[in-house]
Amino acid sequence: MTSTGVPLRYAAFTSDPGGGNPAGLVLDAGGLGDAEMLAVAAALGYSETAFVTSRDDAARRFRVRYFSPLAEVAFCGHATIALAVALAERLGVGDLLLDTPVGEIPVATAEDGTGAVLATLTSVPSRSGPAGSAALDAALGALRWSAADLDPDLPPHVAFGGNDHLVLAAASRERLADLAYDFDALAAVMREHGWTTVNLVWREAPERFHARNPFPVGGVVEDPATGAAAAALGGYLRALGLVARPATIAIRQGEDMGRPSDLLLGVSPEDDRVRVTGRAVPIAQD
Repeated sequence: MTSTGVPLRYAAFTSDPGGGNPAGLVLDAGGLGDAEMLAVAAALGYSETAFVTSRDDAARRFRVRYFSPLAEVAFCGHATIALAVALAERLGVGDLLLDTPVGEIPVATAEDGTGAVLATLTSVPSRSGPAGSAALDAALGALRWSAADLDPDLPPHVAFGGNDHLVLAAASRERLADLAYDFDALAAVMREHGWTTVNLVWREAPERFHARNPFPVGGVVEDPATGAAAAALGGYLRALGLVARPATIAIRQGEDMGRPSDLLLGVSPEDDRVRVTGRAVPIAQD
């Protein structure tokens, strides 16, 4: 792959090219400027494309930038998982280190026993705190939700796992499934407060969640799998004291948009970093 070649296309957090979240990958983007990377991401149209701007294959260390169709994004979990799988397929499984705009992101890759590659990224330190009332009211209005639609046991927070995400827990699976929001209004609220996505979740069980992620600031109605938001959710659960021991938390995302995705979180009360695990598979080129 050269900087002028066609980007690779991978679906992350799935074993099915028809599921998961598509990501673009340019494995040798050292010759591309900002405008060129943005143009590639816009032409591809995926929520994010990862660009490897420098690489040391012997050290397995790579500098990475991420672009949505509209702007550069500081960190993207699903494109990181896709990139790690693509690199492991070419260089062999093992540990990788990505230098990203938010800092160093270690990623472990290993075969899962079926010949497929499983990747686990370790987030930067996560944090979470209550959402402000004015910001919350504006977001609920744009979503066309009310306070009564929220789970009272999971309060609205702004959580960080590489980017800031508003976390809203729906009171029912039906509420989560019924998503018809005001795209422009929600994008305006998110830009004002610096949120990358709104992480809408429903708690099926203490260690199983369903999620949806509106992403209008990236020019995308909804993400079918969002690794950065998953990392932020891990930090949110830890901040609320809902992780009393090291736990694996499953997130099912993308079902309501026909691209089912499975993300696994490793969360510990002793560590503010969150581990996000998933698979990725190539998407056939047109």
